[in-house]
Amino acid sequence: MDRETFLKQTAKLAGDYLQREETLHPFQYRTPQQLQQHLDLEISEQGLSDEEFFSRLQAIMETTPEVGSRRFFNQLFGGKCFPALSAEMLSAVLNSSMYTFKAAGPHILIERIVIERMIEKVGYSGAADGTFTPGGSLANLVGMLLARNQADPASRERGVGRRMTAYASDISHYSLVKACGFMGVGRESLRKVDSDDLGRLDPEALRQALKRDLKRGFLPFCVVATAGTTVLGSYDPLPEIADVCREYGLWMHVDAALGGSALLSSSYRHLLEGSQLSHSFAWNLHKMGGVPLSCSVLLVNRGGLLERCFNENADYLFQSEHDFNPGTKSLQCGRRNDAFKAWALWSYYGDSGMDQRITHLFQLAGYARRKVLDHPRLELVKDIESVNVCFRVKEVDAVELCDRLDRQGVLKVGYGDVEGENVVRLPCVNSDLDEKDIDRFFDWLLEVAESLSVGAPV
Repeated sequence: MDRETFLKQTAKLAGDYLQREETLHPFQYRTPQQLQQHLDLEISEQGLSDEEFFSRLQAIMETTPEVGSRRFFNQLFGGKCFPALSAEMLSAVLNSSMYTFKAAGPHILIERIVIERMIEKVGYSGAADGTFTPGGSLANLVGMLLARNQADPASRERGVGRRMTAYASDISHYSLVKACGFMGVGRESLRKVDSDDLGRLDPEALRQALKRDLKRGFLPFCVVATAGTTVLGSYDPLPEIADVCREYGLWMHVDAALGGSALLSSSYRHLLEGSQLSHSFAWNLHKMGGVPLSCSVLLVNRGGLLERCFNENADYLFQSEHDFNPGTKSLQCGRRNDAFKAWALWSYYGDSGMDQRITHLFQLAGYARRKVLDHPRLELVKDIESVNVCFRVKEVDAVELCDRLDRQGVLKVGYGDVEGENVVRLPCVNSDLDEKDIDRFFDWLLEVAESLSVGAPV
């Protein structure tokens, strides 16, 4: 098969998949064992014919969960934004690695523009900086590494010399404890601070935790505030946390992987009041922002810190245009081009269009909240602060309900733990959805819930 025909066949597979993803047809659930039996995934000595190759690709695509479907509510991403998708597809063709200007050319300038716009939205002034990372977990790791190095400047060269402690709410993301394990301070060094009734970190509880650790001779190095918790979507009080950090001379990192895109909404950016007071800020544009996975950025309020923390001499790589080589301030060497799709989305819609898209998500969540409050079988677990709506279905186990919805191919939606109880979590993160989609979600969910409540078989 010649190259042109090969690409046309590939484009047809992608087009057919996207067209099917837009429909309301049910999912087809298969267990791992069923997939192993259904798919031929073996790598052979002789390779494949063109026909065999494309047949395998089609079978794989047909059995892959359709995250752009109007039945998909399982993760904190969803849908397809076509300007960004176009750039993502072209990025694969260009295959640029984002460590040097020599290798990536104009994409280095594009990445700078995106980072500068995000810095502007956060509110940093002066020589702020940023770097793209492969996911929000590693953006948090970068922010916490910067904090460690500021608290103990010798730690990068000689390792951690004393017991260091970090602080986050008791419902913060699991990547924080993982980061503590990675960076040598130990997983036990992350202090889980009490949160209030809406899931927001309690600044006074933070202050008391700091006092206890200082009395024990520990070295606190970082406070992580969360802007959009994973289950409830709660926003920690950034100005009050910043006050505590100033009082104790601590680095303040904001995990805004989910909630950072509220900065693009004129109606909801107030949720991130105080973001400019932080030292570093993690933001995933592939969540509320709608950019294809993954598109994560770590922003820092001081220029030069990223390079001082991550740069290593590599003359075989960094050979020209030294001021335009982002590999000197990155956690990685080779790095895929995630900035292009973010730039494509933002430039296509502009600030006003992005404002409308993000605001629409909050309005969808508000509509879903009213649906829960108005239905006698549904109970809102906590009042919502952003785009996640957590609720229970009376007399139905949330774990069993979500599993039944998945296995019957009705909906993909997950559950989350709220104060020791598993409840249904509905994230409104797909800007292509409207109120009719929310209506259908509850109709389908309640139909399956009814079958569970009367003990109907699977």
